[in-house]
Amino acid sequence: MRPWYTEVSDWCATRLGLDPDNFFRIATTVGVLLFFAVMQRMVARTLARTVSDPAVRYGANKVIGYALGLLAIVVIARIWIQDVGSVVTYLGITSAGLAIALQEPIANLFGFAFILWRRPFEVGDRIEIGPHTGDVVDVRLFQFTLLEVGNWVRADQSTGRVIHVPNGWVFRHATANFNRGIDHIWNEMPITVTFESDWRLAKQVLTQILNDSSQVAEETIKARIDAAANRYFIKYMNLTPIVWTSVSDDGIVLTLRYLCDPRKRRSSASDLWEKILDEFKKLDHVAFAYKTTRFYVDSADEKAPLEAPRVPEKRNA
Repeated sequence: MRPWYTEVSDWCATRLGLDPDNFFRIATTVGVLLFFAVMQRMVARTLARTVSDPAVRYGANKVIGYALGLLAIVVIARIWIQDVGSVVTYLGITSAGLAIALQEPIANLFGFAFILWRRPFEVGDRIEIGPHTGDVVDVRLFQFTLLEVGNWVRADQSTGRVIHVPNGWVFRHATANFNRGIDHIWNEMPITVTFESDWRLAKQVLTQILNDSSQVAEETIKARIDAAANRYFIKYMNLTPIVWTSVSDDGIVLTLRYLCDPRKRRSSASDLWEKILDEFKKLDHVAFAYKTTRFYVDSADEKAPLEAPRVPEKRNA
């Protein structure tokens, strides 16, 4: 006895004037697509209820969506392709030509697999790859998307532009991740005072300002280093803010070095500058250095100006 769905398929194919086998395959394909679409929607709703972290929820939706799509392709291919052996032979012949003609797309696919496997960055991380720096806002099969920072805007502030980067770039360019390891970056601010200034007093004031304005506790950084020890060998002798001393042509350079959040580099520098300006205003023996030209005249040993050399006169022979 034939199944009921086969009889329904034959009746519909007859009414529409189609081959029963082709109609059955079309109907089954539509059913498979609807089934996987409903499954993906149910998974997305379940994740929305159970996962509170937006980054984790986004990544899970991406992975599950691609997995369901791949499974749907396999099922549909099995519905339409009966002779598997001939298909394998055909793919083997055409694979060499496709590998040459589609080098970039294939590299992007492998790059996508590398991003999922090795996880050099995730959505939400701030990275620098090639000439571009920005926050990762999306990762797809062939490209990932950055919300650009820097460029003509100073101190890693957003430009407002969205940059689409091919996934294959992870194999051709070094990737710098601002949010891995200790999740903070070192920032430096050079402060130049004149040679006549009391630089020791200035250094003492700057050190006090740094300690009072510390963005993150040393214990927090040490805990993050310990947490990342299984992946990275990170070792710092000194994690506290510090002021280094050097000399330039314009004066004595006191460089402030401190840890800050990658997205708060400009705001932290602005806060420090305001405090430095207020404190230096109170100091009588400290002054900022700037480009100047100085002339020294030795009045104790004045010399007469040199006479211009005489030009010999020409005589007629």
